[in-house]
This record gives sequence, structure tokens and C-alpha cells, in this order.
Amino acid sequence: MMTGSNLERVLQTGHFAVTAEIGPPKSCNAAFVNKKAELLRGYADAFNITDNQTAIVRMSSIAAGVLVKEQGLEPVIQMTCRDRNRIGLQSDLLGAAALGIKNVLCLTGDHQSFGNHPQAKNVFDLDSIQLIKTIKDMRDEGRFLCGEELKVKPDVFIGCVENPFADPFEFRALRLRKKVEAGAQFVQTQCVLEMKRFRPFMDLINEQGLTDRVAVLAGVMPIKSGRMARYMQKNVAGMMVPDELCERLEAATDLREEAINIVVEQIAQLREIPGVRGVHIMAVAWEEVVPEIVRRAGLYPRPTNLD
Repeated sequence: MMTGSNLERVLQTGHFAVTAEIGPPKSCNAAFVNKKAELLRGYADAFNITDNQTAIVRMSSIAAGVLVKEQGLEPVIQMTCRDRNRIGLQSDLLGAAALGIKNVLCLTGDHQSFGNHPQAKNVFDLDSIQLIKTIKDMRDEGRFLCGEELKVKPDVFIGCVENPFADPFEFRALRLRKKVEAGAQFVQTQCVLEMKRFRPFMDLINEQGLTDRVAVLAGVMPIKSGRMARYMQKNVAGMMVPDELCERLEAATDLREEAINIVVEQIAQLREIPGVRGVHIMAVAWEEVVPEIVRRAGLYPRPTNLD
């Protein structure tokens, strides 16, 4: 069953998909969201709106998603399980669907201790796999988690995330399988900086037939400096940053140019890996480089008129 999602149509028609991220502000400044939407217009098929990323209070992902939609872009709202129980999650999904949002990305969510309210009480009533199943049943079966009938079904394309770089390695494919069986239709991965680890992950999920059932969008991230790359290498759990990448940035005379070069090279390599159906560009607080990355990677213009 096809939903009304442009992202789903792009994938179903065999195009190599591009998604990007718009992080809502730590305020109610709609102009901030509109400015990012204008900057990225036409350079991706859909745009992730993060949900209080790293447990820091920001504008609601659904509200920011509506602002993005009003700008003529297609949002992918993120929904995390950290802050809401099953009542709140199902309610917000209905609200998002009523506002015409067609894509939802299900995450368990960063622990509140990472954010600006570490004393907050977490919820985690559901995890991401349970949330995926809940939304699928609301959409396909027309019923709430409690079993009660839902008279108008939400029309949404369901996504999940996966980190191929966290240990134990074999568990990553098993976890993705559980998400696919729960109803995930696309998956966005942690940013791929170490191809030597990502290729075996793709081999594993290809062998298991998972890439026939879920569209894999590989994450890429432009890194602003060698210092930032070294910090990520040493301090960010579940992320593999090769020395070669750090050294290239450390030696660069034009950091912006080298950061873009690296991502364009990564996208070219990812396009050659069987089962990779697109890329998700995570240019955190550096959205202005996304148009150049997409153009230089040969992914512009994006497909239109897919009906």
C-alpha cells in the first residue's frame, strides 16, 4: 500500500533518495525554520525535523514540520519515546497526520542526562520497535494499541534508524530485522565515516533479505574541522571515525572545501554498495553546505512529477 509520501514515491520509482535535516530552534522563532527551509528547497526529497535532539528543549517537531510543509517542502517528523507515553505518542501521530504530515521516523530517544534538563523524568513507555508496530497497526489495521477501532487511519510512511557501528556488530542486523518486521519501510543510518565497517553491515542485511523489505538511506555528515573529527573519534559512542579522515581535515588549507569533498566521495562510494537506496545528509548547524554537496554528488535536480 502506497502512502501519500513523496519520499516513498521517490524510492518506489527507483530513484536514489536524498533526505536532509532541519533542526528546530531553541525558541518559538518560526522565521528560523522558514530560513532553513528556503535554503534547502529543492535539494532533498524530504526533510527530517528532529524531536528535542540530544534531550535539549526545542520547538516541537510537529509544529516545525508544519512550518516546513507550509514552505512547500515535505517533512519527516521524528518521534521519540523519551518524553511521551503511549497515549501521547498515538495522540501526536494523529495530530501530525491530520495536519498532512506523511512521514514519521521512530526513535527511542537520547537519555535526558545528555540534555539541558538532566533532572527530567523520562518515560520510555514504548521503545522504537513498539512505536513502529503501534503506528503500523493504526495505519493498516485501523486500531489503537489498546485494540480500540480507529475510524480514520493515519496515512504515513514509517521510518527507523540504525547504527551499523555499535557493538555487538551482529546485533545491529538483528535489531534492524525486528524494526522491519514491526513495520519500518525506510531506515536512516548513523553517519557512515568508516566504509570498512559499513560494507560488511550491508552484506549482512543483503544476505538476510532485509534490503528487499526496507529502503536503506546511509547517513553522511560534513565535518567542519580536524578537531571536531578527533573529538567525535574519541568521545562519541557508537561512531567510527578513521584516522585518515581526521588527517585530511587537519591538513586542509580550505576546510569547507575539504569537508564537502569528503562527503561527495563518500556518497559516490555508497551509491556503489548493493542495497543502499539513498543518503541522509546530517549537516548539523551547517545546512548551507547541503546544496553544494547535492549538486557535486550528481543528485540535483531531485525527481518531480512522480504520480
